[in-house]
Amino acid sequence: MGNINKKLHRCPGVIIAFLLIYFSVTGIVLNHRNLVSSLDVSRELLPQDFRYHHWNNSALKGNLIFNKDSIMVFGELGVWITDATFKSYRPCLNGFPKGSDNRKVFDLHRTDNGDLYAATQSGLYVLDTLRNQWHPIYLDEQTSRFVAIESVEDTLYILNRSFLFKGKSQGVNSQFEKIELKRPVDDEDKVSLFQTIWQIHSGEIFGLPGKLFVDILGLLTILLSLTGIFYFFFPQWARRRKKKQKDVASLVRVHRWSTKWHNKVGASFIFFFVILFFSGMFLRPPLLIPIAKSTVTPIKYSHLDQKNPWYDRLRDIHYDHQRATFILATSKGVYSLPKVDAVPNRFAIQPPVSVMGINVLKPYKEGAYLIGSFNGLFLWHPSHPEIYNYAEAKPYKGNPSGRPIGRFKVTGLLEDIHGNQYMVDYDKGVVPLYHDIDFPSMPQDMLESSKMSLWNLSLEIHTGRFFRFALGDFYILIVPLSGLVGIMVLISGYLLWRKRHRKPKQR
Repeated sequence: MGNINKKLHRCPGVIIAFLLIYFSVTGIVLNHRNLVSSLDVSRELLPQDFRYHHWNNSALKGNLIFNKDSIMVFGELGVWITDATFKSYRPCLNGFPKGSDNRKVFDLHRTDNGDLYAATQSGLYVLDTLRNQWHPIYLDEQTSRFVAIESVEDTLYILNRSFLFKGKSQGVNSQFEKIELKRPVDDEDKVSLFQTIWQIHSGEIFGLPGKLFVDILGLLTILLSLTGIFYFFFPQWARRRKKKQKDVASLVRVHRWSTKWHNKVGASFIFFFVILFFSGMFLRPPLLIPIAKSTVTPIKYSHLDQKNPWYDRLRDIHYDHQRATFILATSKGVYSLPKVDAVPNRFAIQPPVSVMGINVLKPYKEGAYLIGSFNGLFLWHPSHPEIYNYAEAKPYKGNPSGRPIGRFKVTGLLEDIHGNQYMVDYDKGVVPLYHDIDFPSMPQDMLESSKMSLWNLSLEIHTGRFFRFALGDFYILIVPLSGLVGIMVLISGYLLWRKRHRKPKQR
């Protein structure tokens, strides 16, 4: 049995060690988004998949038409001003914090009095027209990610991931009341299994102390990996030095120290390492698929055990004048909200939305809405059982495969001054809908200046998507296979350690 464990630990261990190092480094970066939000990497240095081609990679989410000579587009690139032809662009980024992560704009809204607001990753901003720069409005320390803005007459409603804010539009002097929406009648006080596993993996399930503990596990994983690599190659290095008649004493001392701490760290933290590796396996397909729609009771006293029933669940909002109600899109479905102090009521007919969340909520005609996510773009009417696949021009028949993504990964929707619509696909970029007028390509100066946030790059590397340029669709196996091999190496190593250090039984 010892020889089997040695074979399972030695060669697979040195291979997985290099992967575990990059998993650990990127995982620590992902755990501290605010600290690295100002750091970017030029897309010109990255593989083709991560460079912009015809506005892909969520470059654009939507646009706001002022007149035929002034249109604002927004998305991952921030806010840019263009004309009716969508060919000439100038940035409108003054006032946003440094870093492309801080300039991600989820919604852009103009009020009746002309004030312009932006809901961004880093907070809520209003455009100071006198200085032509964005001015931050500080509303909520708990959740800085704002996702939607809506007006009803002279009242402005701002949505972040957990709360609704209500107030009057007064430019840089705007003040808002923070509102915690009521718990819906059908709420079972459940959270998604995916989110639970995600927060266990990151440590966020126990707040900042949990994240710091996982950071320590990441550092210890790097230590395990480096000492394991050294242990594997030590005999070869020692022989070479002896042949060259060089001193090996220092190398032997490093080897003893390395082996000592490799064993101590591995044996002491194996339980936590196994949880870390195992939880990570379920955050990407194919193991994500069976848990994508599952819910569980939140772990008591954890970060998910919140009094606010909508904590980190709000995604978009639109006021439906015909129905005299808000349409509230959340991670738990789409709800009707007649008033902000009313109980949200979940629509019986729900649109198909990917587990990654809703990206488009636009009114269409006769009470219908266009709903876009990584599942596709669909025409949904709250009162009609039939749902139409708008992107593919056919009735929606459900998703029998259970995959969390569809043929189109929709990240936004654009409309020109003539009413022509363009779907924004994550991979394909801007795609004409029901017309054949191509959307102009990105200007060269915009391409050359485009950057990717360090946090997003770390996410792409951590999830394995970064290696799609080399592995094709097989990249999705990196995470589950790494997790399985990592657990196998941990257990086999622990059994070897236990056999060598187990005290003999006294007779």
